[in-house]
Amino acid sequence: MMDPKYLTPKQIVEELDKYIIGQYEAKRNVAIALRNRWRRMNVKSDIQGEIVPNNILMIGATGVGKTEIARRLAKIADAPFVKVEASKFTEVGYVGRDVESMVRDLVEQSVNLVKAKKKEEVKEKAANAVEEIILDALIPPMRSSSPKSAGFATGNHDVTDGEPTSDVELNERTRQHFREKIRNGELEDRKIDINIKGASGPNIGMVGGGMVDEVSMMNLQEMINGMMPKKSKKRKVTVAEARRILLEEEAAKLIDMDEVKEEAIHRAEDAGIIFIDEIDKIASGKKGGGGGPDVSREGVQRDLLPIVEGSTVNTKHGVIKTDHVLFIAAGAFHISKPSDLIPELQGRFPIRVELNNLTKEDFIRILKEPRNALTKQYQALFAAEDVDVTFTDDAIEEIASTAFAINTEMENIGARRLHTVMSKLLNEFLFDVPDKISTNAHISINADMVRTKLNDLVKNKDLSQYIL
Repeated sequence: MMDPKYLTPKQIVEELDKYIIGQYEAKRNVAIALRNRWRRMNVKSDIQGEIVPNNILMIGATGVGKTEIARRLAKIADAPFVKVEASKFTEVGYVGRDVESMVRDLVEQSVNLVKAKKKEEVKEKAANAVEEIILDALIPPMRSSSPKSAGFATGNHDVTDGEPTSDVELNERTRQHFREKIRNGELEDRKIDINIKGASGPNIGMVGGGMVDEVSMMNLQEMINGMMPKKSKKRKVTVAEARRILLEEEAAKLIDMDEVKEEAIHRAEDAGIIFIDEIDKIASGKKGGGGGPDVSREGVQRDLLPIVEGSTVNTKHGVIKTDHVLFIAAGAFHISKPSDLIPELQGRFPIRVELNNLTKEDFIRILKEPRNALTKQYQALFAAEDVDVTFTDDAIEEIASTAFAINTEMENIGARRLHTVMSKLLNEFLFDVPDKISTNAHISINADMVRTKLNDLVKNKDLSQYIL
């Protein structure tokens, strides 16, 4: 029986199609890999632990949709997902085991996911506690030891019966009246004083460095913060703001963090996905090594090997094994080739998918079909000024032709070229609204207007000011 939370490969491709045009092969492989996570978890025999994910290497020019597939996949996958740039591991200070920070990020993401789920479970109980705190701030309760008043204190008495016979009863009736007002949202803008937890102590830095690794540093920081007395400070905020702040605090009190960490680590191990972008930037173009940055690049590749193959990484939430984490790598490979990666790393990415360069027809579809199409984005921007903008079909075709022509003549930057073209086309209108173009105006973009506005862009071979 299929879990409704987990989409089938066909459904995953359909979701990706809403935002990404073409690249069916890449979407198909990603969808299979994602579905295989669920399949492995439902294998009943002992072989479950032996099934390892098939890591994917996506190869394609810039702007064809590699990173966009990752971004959308993160939203589809009900699983811990992190996207990292391989190039950042060549920066100063990233040596050796610091490549493991991608796994630490994955665990952190997993903890946040589980914590959000647990908060949802205790939301009602936390909301009741918050209501009491807000009520106490508005109308402080009066305590009475008399048994007659005890019914009011516990809310068991019908507050509408008769006249109040004591201050305690009057106080409780007033509280009940205000409780109704809070529930009906009538006091959202009323200011109240609440006590909130102060920020934790300052971060600890190391002078000289090198002797203490990142994990030990985080554990030390956490330990010192735990030893520091928890300070609370009084703030004057609206009821609406108080509810938001206190809901976080009260929910946190009801959650068992040890249970969260344990579940988060299991979830990261079994369903985690790490997307490594710009992997071509750590590929050395020279065989046999060489000087300069190539040494650093090969070092990063060697550091990636054990993580992608499966190793144990220590994080502040506990130890995680990366054996079943799915790795998806992507790179343009303009200067280098996939074969320039060290053979061991190539072997860790058995599935290779080549993404196609975008055609003029793809550009037309990109401008029309996706939910976040550029034409729709600009229409939304103009709509904010109450200006209506429409694009004729021949205008969209002309925009696509222009973008494709510039990509052919100059550097091919894929769909990102459409940003350049659309910006050049509409900047004058964006500048004139609302000074020269008043609200409720209508702008119709047709092919002649596109040709007129973009004529210079096509003629001018020196496009340095427009190239991203």
